[in-house]
Amino acid sequence: MITLVLGGAKSGKSLYAENIAIQSQKELIYIATAQTYDNEMNQRIVLHQRRRAEQKVNWHTIEEPIALANLLKPLNKKAQADNNYLILIDCLTLWLSNLLCKLDQEQQQLEIDAFLDLLSHSQMDIILVSNETGLGIVPMNQLSRQFIDLAGSLHQKIALLADHVILTVAGLPLALKGVL
Repeated sequence: MITLVLGGAKSGKSLYAENIAIQSQKELIYIATAQTYDNEMNQRIVLHQRRRAEQKVNWHTIEEPIALANLLKPLNKKAQADNNYLILIDCLTLWLSNLLCKLDQEQQQLEIDAFLDLLSHSQMDIILVSNETGLGIVPMNQLSRQFIDLAGSLHQKIALLADHVILTVAGLPLALKGVL
């Protein structure tokens, strides 16, 4: 089952995703895509880490900023035999930022296509967290517009594959597809 949790910055999307993961009572794998480039980002990462530590569940955390499909391939094979775990990826927009900053356009598209292909054949229970970036004004610079276009396209493709799509606003979830 695929669940996509969208929301703006500080909308409560990560906490909501973590809570539904915990409720599954499955083994929890947390895939973090964030990288520390400055003190502010480090503080955000530490906040997420502390919150998970306080949840009194065992999160197996894996940090992967680029190669999500390669990381998920063996987990998907494992799910075919034993689907007793749930994967939470936080967050896809940070992953897209990493792709934009580290890979050329062809490599970016290869990573995105591999990830979408894996999702389309997935046997895993997976929760994907991402920032909804398309609700604001169109940015003035090319990289920002490219990022918003990539994120919007990725979200639409994942939403078609997903069983549940949730939008969080002010800490409140709204079911866009499926039920809460």
